[in-house]
Amino acid sequence: MLSSITHSSTLSILLYPLSPKPGCCSSRKLNVRTHPWEKSVEKSVKLRTMVVGCKIDNQEMGFQASERLYLGMDFGTSGARYALIDKQGTIHAEGKREYPNYMKEDSLDWALSWKTTLFSLLEDVPVHLRPLVSSISLDGTSATTLIIDSKTGEPLARPYLYNESCPDALPLVKSIAPINHTVCSGSSTLCKLVSWWNNDDSDKKSTMLLHQADWLLWLLHGQLGVSDYNNALKVGYDPEADSYPDWLLSQPYAQLLPTVKAPGTSIGHLKGDIRTQFGTTDSIAAFLAARATKPGKAVTSLGSTLAIKLLSTTRIEDARYGVYSHRLDDKWLVGGASNTGGAVLKENFSDEQLEKLSEHINPMEASPLDYYPLKSVGERFPVANLKMEPRLHPRPESDVEYLHGILESIARIEAKAYMLLKDLGATQVDEVFTAGGGAKNDKWTKIRERVLSLPVSRATQTEAAYGAALLALKGFQ
Repeated sequence: MLSSITHSSTLSILLYPLSPKPGCCSSRKLNVRTHPWEKSVEKSVKLRTMVVGCKIDNQEMGFQASERLYLGMDFGTSGARYALIDKQGTIHAEGKREYPNYMKEDSLDWALSWKTTLFSLLEDVPVHLRPLVSSISLDGTSATTLIIDSKTGEPLARPYLYNESCPDALPLVKSIAPINHTVCSGSSTLCKLVSWWNNDDSDKKSTMLLHQADWLLWLLHGQLGVSDYNNALKVGYDPEADSYPDWLLSQPYAQLLPTVKAPGTSIGHLKGDIRTQFGTTDSIAAFLAARATKPGKAVTSLGSTLAIKLLSTTRIEDARYGVYSHRLDDKWLVGGASNTGGAVLKENFSDEQLEKLSEHINPMEASPLDYYPLKSVGERFPVANLKMEPRLHPRPESDVEYLHGILESIARIEAKAYMLLKDLGATQVDEVFTAGGGAKNDKWTKIRERVLSLPVSRATQTEAAYGAALLALKGFQ
């Protein structure tokens, strides 16, 4: 087995064999070392869920807080399901989604439907169980094929479904493949590839073939062009020789074939933005660690980016501003994540400089400098503007004044974020706890307290791992 690809995330993605079922490819597994995912996705159908610690059919379910859980997702023909089990096979949560009927021109947009369903299922996993998930497996229908842009991952044509036949390509496939080979069927992946190749007039230099499960997992790990030999079987891959055969590699469309790895091979880590959007992220775990249990209490996480979470009695969703909500029992964690934060500070100052320069800042005096500190172009929250330019000039001669201006500008963005949540109908914030590396800077805390006109303090527990432990305890209780 190959070792997992190095990444700052604590979740690595593995190909993993599960018993295949009729009409479906073998599953692949995402190996999670501790932290999973999160974000709001529009719900297409009502969810049926079983949750650990709740009474279901008059039976009390429970398990040790140290228990690891395993998440499986099955993408079928009309919808998808998830089940969360422990090592004994006991189900702790389960749910299902029908595919939403998104239309593109005159046909269903299957790719968008699958993508929406994938993230809906991830969101549907109960918040307090997510830190216990140690792996995720996903299966899709066999021979469901996508032709994608090899640079962006976006589909270039409608997907070919598992039961779709391409008889126009069958004579050519039979002429190059061994007699009675698996690909010698009109519904094989290879026939679908050949049919597209012969009938599409677009430039084929930046194209790639992926199977349904390959593409869905790419949305999570971000590495294009990875498959396993069970999925690749119907495109002609030889699992015994562990290679594509020469008769296939000699064809002009061989350039579209994905890299094939054995089931069980590590292929990377969960993408950072997915971990931020769809997991029990640092900001959510930090919120729970802070023990902010009453509406109006908020946690600002000052790490490489700025993330805020406000406990509200009202759910707020507004993609125009990058605002979303996570359910927390009968309340909502409302907030968003800005691209400003500590990463900008680290680009301009060393840790030692930050500490020494901060000592000379008077936090009771407002800085006249008006910045929008971003590491690169684009902002998510409280303004969703992919073209927003960083604004870090003019730079004064004094490094103390420059740092003061950046810290105060980030505090203004934080204030704007909380004001936005109030304007959108969330519970008004009355106290802010601080987590992340920025919580250690007392001068910055006082600047924020002045700008926010709110009591601001460092959370007693600032480590996200502590919040994850509380989630495990909550599940056990």
